[in-house]
Amino acid sequence: MGILREAIQESIDHLRPWMSWIEFEPLSDSDRIALIRTWERDWIAGEEVVFGAFFGGQVVGGCGFHRRAGPKTLEIGYWVHVDHLRQGHATEMTRILTSAAFSVPGIERVEIHHDKANTRSGAIPEALGFNLDGESQVKPHAPATIGIDVAWSMSKEEWQRAHSG
Repeated sequence: MGILREAIQESIDHLRPWMSWIEFEPLSDSDRIALIRTWERDWIAGEEVVFGAFFGGQVVGGCGFHRRAGPKTLEIGYWVHVDHLRQGHATEMTRILTSAAFSVPGIERVEIHHDKANTRSGAIPEALGFNLDGESQVKPHAPATIGIDVAWSMSKEEWQRAHSG
């Protein structure tokens, strides 16, 4: 519990502008345990999946799948510890998750969404060759967001063609 709490606290100023969930931090140990148990139940039920990202024994961030766009689509989310920014971790997490998503029976599409103001987050799908699907107006969800959702996607066929042998 301590290593996750510490990583989030060290990154809180970096995460607060973009991540709505950060408003609930700091969580008590009992609340964090309850949250992790919820993530576990969701995973077992085939719903959302949350992963920690580690490198050299350190928390470098977190990532996961969301089921917001129907049964054939997984949406990828990610965050990076402030001490590990601009080192390729988010891109590598997303690359691994995209490949993993397409190994799930029935998944034909992966999406990434970010607020237009969060240009660093948008660099990830662009670097991996995702298609820019467009922008839509949404309610701002965190202090630095401007309420313009930028949507990216990758089809299973496109991913396999780009990453085959």
